[in-house]
Amino acid sequence: MVANSNLISIDSQIRFGKPCIKGTRICVTDILEWLASGMTNQEILNDYPLLSEEAIFAALSFSANREAMIKTIIV
Repeated sequence: MVANSNLISIDSQIRFGKPCIKGTRICVTDILEWLASGMTNQEILNDYPLLSEEAIFAALSFSANREAMIKTIIV
């Protein structure tokens, strides 16, 4: 499944401008933290019915793309 970047929005009026899933107040970092804590996609979907599996993949893709943009500075 290809992640849909159109599912991520950044609005200064929602969660202080953190990237969120459109139509929700669920941040990309919320999803990453849930996954890092060991929650499965299905557990997240059960707890947050506003989300879809596509939204979870979009959050992962957004985060990976942002990480790829960070430049390494060697001191």
